Amino acid sequence: MPTPVSEAARNVAEHASSVAKLELRLATIELKQKATSFAVGVGLGVAAALLALFMLGFALATIAAAFATFLPWWLALLIVTLALLLLSGLLGLLALGAIKKASPPVPEQAIREAKLTTAALKS
Repeated sequence: MPTPVSEAARNVAEHASSVAKLELRLATIELKQKATSFAVGVGLGVAAALLALFMLGFALATIAAAFATFLPWWLALLIVTLALLLLSGLLGLLALGAIKKASPPVPEQAIREAKLTTAALKS
């Protein structure tokens, strides 16, 4: 027949094991969220770079059209160039925000919980 002290020690060990497993799951979930946010940021950054490349093409076409003809259609090309510039700037800002949200890639909440659990077990 187990003594009350050994049973209590076993219960504490089981609870500590359960808490450690939950903290590991929390860290995994938190890292997955940060990795997803980082991937979105990188995707938005690539989209911004692609649009900036198109903007450069339209800017060059606008300059060529302006020098070649001075007809009103160059104004339409300029408007498209400015729209691409605004869109690439917006995507770049969104990418920067998403990348900052994912940094640093450390499970902060799980670490905080582990420290609280360690402190509670010591006292």
